Formats: sequence, structure tokens, C-alpha cells
Amino acid sequence: MKGPTVRFLGGVREIGGNKILIKDGPDRILFDFGPSFSPRVEEFYVEYLQPRSTSRAKDLLEFDLIPRISGLYAKETLGDGDLPYVAPEVHGIFVSHAHADHAGYLELVDPSIPVHVGEGTRTLLSAIETSTRMKYGDHPWEVFADRKPIRVGGIEVVPFPVDHSIPFAYGFIVRTSEGTIAYTGDFRHHGPRAADTHAFFDAVAAEKVDALLIEGTRAGPDPRRNLSEAGVRSGVDRVLTERPELALACTYPRDIDRLRTLYAAAVAADRELVVSVRTAHLLSQVAPRFPPGEVPVPGRSPGLQVYARKKRVSYLWERPFLGDALPSEEVRRRGRKYLLALDFAHFPELIDLRPPKGSPFIHSMSEPFSEDDVDDRVMHNWLDHFGLQFHQMHASGHASGTELLDIVRAAGARTVYPIHTEHPEAFEKAGPSVRLPELGVAYPLTR
Repeated sequence: MKGPTVRFLGGVREIGGNKILIKDGPDRILFDFGPSFSPRVEEFYVEYLQPRSTSRAKDLLEFDLIPRISGLYAKETLGDGDLPYVAPEVHGIFVSHAHADHAGYLELVDPSIPVHVGEGTRTLLSAIETSTRMKYGDHPWEVFADRKPIRVGGIEVVPFPVDHSIPFAYGFIVRTSEGTIAYTGDFRHHGPRAADTHAFFDAVAAEKVDALLIEGTRAGPDPRRNLSEAGVRSGVDRVLTERPELALACTYPRDIDRLRTLYAAAVAADRELVVSVRTAHLLSQVAPRFPPGEVPVPGRSPGLQVYARKKRVSYLWERPFLGDALPSEEVRRRGRKYLLALDFAHFPELIDLRPPKGSPFIHSMSEPFSEDDVDDRVMHNWLDHFGLQFHQMHASGHASGTELLDIVRAAGARTVYPIHTEHPEAFEKAGPSVRLPELGVAYPLTR
């Protein structure tokens, strides 16, 4: 096919898993490369049943869980599978943000392919890799600056910051030889950086793009009550004022905005926010990417403490935070002094903490789908066992269905491709420009 094309290799009728291949003559670039939240993945791999570390791409290709593209995967991860290794034919990968469904498969990529990320995203990926089992592989990491064009062959890519439930998220304007594309990544309008999102879509409209590739997580049915970040703060303030017991909160551990909200609410209520060692490490790493004092840091910010989880072995990255960390006995003894924010993986700590019955539990995840969330039934089993009072306070990382339609109409793109959604048909209300993409089809930009 002559002329530039867009091909969707993931994110079609599913949430997560965006893999967008743009080809223009000899140049090929990929936007995002991570697993989807599709239940199909769990038809083959679940819990401890996972692809082998020695041939991960081969094992995923067996069930068509990753795209069959030559010149993308590392030789080592292909093993002796039926997709033979060839030298790289993809000339760069652009990562919109550090959520696993957009970056979690980078480890599979040929190590000589450049990976383009924002400076903050590079910091996040490094912190995640240090403190978890997630690995992104060795690559030539190319760090871009906001709104500064990057050229890959004849293709020009301009990254624009947007607001999302993880910091340092980006949308992109992509200029090819015969047309322009806008890819939104994941975004919202109701967070602390909403102005960035508005500026990006103003640029999209001014560019008069030929194709708009837009995420639609909340298109279609949206049963959860969604608050703004300010709304979450008000709810947490109310709970901390009404209940004098130990208060517990569970949030997505890389949602820096939510951690800042919990910290501010705790300090205002004359409490201290207590976080996990992993969260402490993350905060210490990303804080320098923000204006001084904007992100609290253990050991430097008053009203912020670290929880000393009982472990037989501590890692090197944990040790700077363990000297003054609070053991369960201290948190239990002086519970009303604390707001304890731990991950779901730390629920067994409740056995030692034994908060008084009726103690508030603030569930404040950012998404209906998250690599760190658990089955609601399991969560409520724990809460019921300990008699905790459940409070749902949710601020989504994504724009609402109504906002999405308004954006499409205002953008004026010639063609709109809804992705990262289970309900792309919900976009058809926006007009005839909407085209429901099919997996693997190459769509031309030319008329």
C-alpha cells in the first residue's frame, strides 16, 4: 500500500494493550507496547502460570497474545519459535506513559530499537523496575522534551503532556509525508493538570489532523461514580473528621496525585500519612521532577511516615527507609494518629494491626482496570472479617463518555479511530467521521 498507514495491533475493542504501528515509506514507528486487560489473556496465563522467562515472546505468540511482527522482538525472547528473528524493522517506539498496559511488553523488544519516553516517565520506569518484578529490558532510551519535535526518518513526532492518573503522560501529534495523526494516549480533564489536556486538544484542532486515535475507556456504560481529585479530597476530609480510629486507604501506588491528596488530608486532620516502603521509594525518585515541596518525601516532609512490614529479607532499595519505619505495634497503639495507605498485597498486615471495628477503609483506586487491583469479593471478605467500614472515593484517570464526544466534535479530524475501549460504537454519536478499527488492518491516511 502506497502512502502512510496506521495499523492497530492492540487496543481494539479492549481496554489496554495499545500497539499502534505507523508506516511511512521505509519508516516504521510504534506507539505503546503493553498487555491488555482482556480476559482472553487469562484463558492461558494466570497467577503463577506465566510465559517462560527464556522464551516469553514465543509463549505469548503461541496464543496470538502479542502481534506477529517481524523485526520487533529480541532474539532471546523468540527462542526457537515459528516467528524467526530478523534485524529490527521498527525504527522507534514511543511510550505515552508508564502504566503497564502501555509499557509492560518492552522487555520483549529488540534491544537495539530506540524507546522514546518523557524524562519523568523514564524516572518512573526505573523506579518501578527497581522495586518490583517488572522489567523493561535494555534499550537506547531516547528522552524527549515537552512539545519538542522528534524525527524518525521522515516522520516527525511532537509529544504533548496530558493529565492522567499517573504523572508524565503524553499525547502525540505525528506528521507524515502525506497527512497528520493525533494519538491521545490516556487522558482526563478533571485532574490537577487538566490545562495540559486542553492545550493538547487545542493543538490537535489547530493542526487539522487527518486521523484522531482516541482512547475511550469510559465510553459506553460507566456505572462507577467518578469524582474530581478535589472531590476525593473532600470525601477523605469528611471521613477523617468523623472517625477517630485508625483510618486505612488503598490507592493505585503510582498515582502521585492521589498520594498528594491523602497526604494533604492527613496533615489537615492532624494525622500522619503512613505509606509502604515501595511507595516511599517511588516518591523519593519522582519528587525531583516536580516543583520543590509539591511531592512529599519520607524523611524530609513532616507528617509522612513509612510502614515497617515484617519481612525476612530487605532489598538494598528498601533500606534507606527502614531506620525510622513504624512497626505494626506502633500503628495499632496510636491508630487515631495515622492514615495508613497500603497496597492490596499488604492486606495480611491487618492481622497484626487489628483496627477497631468500624474503622474506615477508603477505596480510592483510579481505574476500573488496574494491574494492582483485586477481585471485589476478595477485598470485601477481608473488610467484613475485620469489620471495616467501606468508603468508595474514585477519580478516574480517563475522560467521561460525554467529554469524549465533545472532544471528537471539536477536533474536526477527517477520520476518528476509537481504541482502548470495549465500546467503540459509543463514539458513533459524534458523527460520520468515526470509523471502528479492526485488528491488524492497515488504514491509509490519504483520501
